[in-house]
Amino acid sequence: MSRKGILALLTSIIAVAGLVTAPVASAELQHPRQDWLRDAQAGLFLHWGMRTSPGYTSCSAWESAVTNGGWTPQYWVNEAKKLHSQYLVFASFHSRLGYARAYPSKIPGSCATKRDFLGELIKAAGEGGVKVLVYMTDDPQWHDEGGHEWLDSSGYSSYKGRSISLQGRDGFGEFSYDNFVEVMQRYPKADYPALSGFWIDNDNAYWERNGLYEKIRQDRPEFLLSNNNEDTPIMDTISNEQKTGMSPSYDYPQAAYTAAPRLIEACYKLPSGGAWWYSGSNSSVDYKLNIGRYITNSGSSMKSNMAETAMVNGKFPSNQEAYNTFLNGYLGQIWESIDGTEGGGYMYGGLKPGFFNDGAHGVTTIKKNNPNLHYIHVLTRPSGSTLRVRDNGYKVSRVTNLRTGAAVSFTQSGGNITLTGVSTWDQYDTVFKVETAGREGILSGATLSASASTSDHAASAAGDGNYLTYWDSNKTTPVSLRFDLGSAKRIQYIGINQREDSVSYARSSTEQSARIRDYRVFVSSDGTNWGSAIKTGTLPSHRGVQFIDVPATTARYVRVEVVNTHAASSDSTRYKRLRIDEAWIGTAYAGSDGDPGPQPTRYEAENATISNGVVESNHTGFSGTGFVNYTNAVGGYVEWTVTATVAGPATLRFGYANGTADNRPVNLAVNGAAVGDVDFPGTGAWTSYAGVTTTVNLNAGTNTVRATATTANGGPNADYLDVG
Repeated sequence: MSRKGILALLTSIIAVAGLVTAPVASAELQHPRQDWLRDAQAGLFLHWGMRTSPGYTSCSAWESAVTNGGWTPQYWVNEAKKLHSQYLVFASFHSRLGYARAYPSKIPGSCATKRDFLGELIKAAGEGGVKVLVYMTDDPQWHDEGGHEWLDSSGYSSYKGRSISLQGRDGFGEFSYDNFVEVMQRYPKADYPALSGFWIDNDNAYWERNGLYEKIRQDRPEFLLSNNNEDTPIMDTISNEQKTGMSPSYDYPQAAYTAAPRLIEACYKLPSGGAWWYSGSNSSVDYKLNIGRYITNSGSSMKSNMAETAMVNGKFPSNQEAYNTFLNGYLGQIWESIDGTEGGGYMYGGLKPGFFNDGAHGVTTIKKNNPNLHYIHVLTRPSGSTLRVRDNGYKVSRVTNLRTGAAVSFTQSGGNITLTGVSTWDQYDTVFKVETAGREGILSGATLSASASTSDHAASAAGDGNYLTYWDSNKTTPVSLRFDLGSAKRIQYIGINQREDSVSYARSSTEQSARIRDYRVFVSSDGTNWGSAIKTGTLPSHRGVQFIDVPATTARYVRVEVVNTHAASSDSTRYKRLRIDEAWIGTAYAGSDGDPGPQPTRYEAENATISNGVVESNHTGFSGTGFVNYTNAVGGYVEWTVTATVAGPATLRFGYANGTADNRPVNLAVNGAAVGDVDFPGTGAWTSYAGVTTTVNLNAGTNTVRATATTANGGPNADYLDVG
């Protein structure tokens, strides 16, 4: 029997015995009690208790020090607002802080104050429009932390009338259960402002056996339940302590393993060192890291739950206070790009986030009340003055620098919006406001089927426009997803939103990405005869919408064959797992008004004249049958013979890959006459292909186009030349 089934059975048995009268709680992915947190962007987590420096073993001495120090709840509310936080998590009943309860309690077992610090905070926060969650723990393992016993098993045993050890998980589970109930009763719903719920650290078997969550749902159905580290379905949110090891380091969402629309918190401490609680040091704050975390979390529809270390008097050390003041002004300038938005490039639409061109990285956001309004957040700037972002089918009408309001020059073609002439980049987050006229060239009404599916997640779910449903391939690879377009239609690209329920980089051999790796694309007129693949390649293990561009063709049927995924067999949970929220066909790139017009003619590099280069096919993702690898020397070239129907300007688009961080320019010559140098910046990997476009004059009839390497590193890997 599954864990959920066992818990349900146990709860039913206990209910029959008369110990629990509440119905079995059910998991609710979306509920009105969650609305306030869905509308929030951030919270302030407050660690504050008996062990806060200089540390106390007497509850009355700690309470006296707090009161005499001038503690005021309004200070916390004001600091939270500086961080643009919409809620506070108050943690004093914390395993590493002495299990202090900063409110009066009739339950012996650990320190409880006579002054109601929690009640005062709830009132001040509510009057200021800020929500409060109270922290609860299930963990007794730190009962003697620092050489002092913080838990009073004797007192609690006397209170309960039997011997109970608070040092064991079951005994502590009963003690903390009683505290949950007391808090619910102490701060009743009728109070204004009211407590908003519990922030729960991990889980406890005693709670589950005795129906704690059922009781909370029955007594306080409006309470939000947030769970740290364990993705317990009954909870409204899953909170994760901020992970490390990603590149860029600020991009926590790469480590997320829970798919929206489940509410997700990323919890991280603002001070760069020291204990979770105030240890007496004034730790520095890494502005770039923490601002990057805030923005990337917002750009992924995750909530930033920021921990600060309050001193005994409630004030924050000066470095943290200074950061709060800075962030207040900094976010104020760009708040419209964060407030009332969802993460772009996921289930809500929006421009593609993540790894942009020339080393740039960032996220995008999309306005909830205006899905045609977008923002590009560039946290790591490109090496040059140009930024290229996949447009996801949105027809862009205007781009401005959000901070200055200055217009930004842009072009749109080939599925990308390219911003040019950007000379000033903010040191933390350059924000571009992108106004669009909506999406175009997206085919609707296709019928989807698959070669393998689970019984409850059919392929049709990947084409129903509903992000609450998804296709599950039933851990089968290779596996094919097939589109029936109803009649022959033009096909330019395939868009894919994969299920974001795994990390996007391998944190370990048992925690890996369940995203598409190698793929092949086939088309057919009758659904039976498919011929050779029109495109093969590799998708990166990145979050957000992914695209497979194909040579423009017309067909009724499209088949995407997923050869494998990124997870290895060592990750038994994610090995061969494939889940797709939505997939669609793009008939034309945005900006063509639905009419692609004359399409470019493609000339493959492997069919050109080659000097000091070799045709290879070891880096997947290329067009045709291979690519040309220039010899690492000056003077190697690829020369195409192309045809133009009329004399005049023509657009040349060079498909290429450059897996280095260095630019590999070539000298371009048309019909033997030098045109100038063309830059080929790094694409991030040899399997990541991009395009560079330039305009030249061609003669009517036959022409030669030669790209000659100008550096000792040779040219990029040349894939094709499109002439339009």
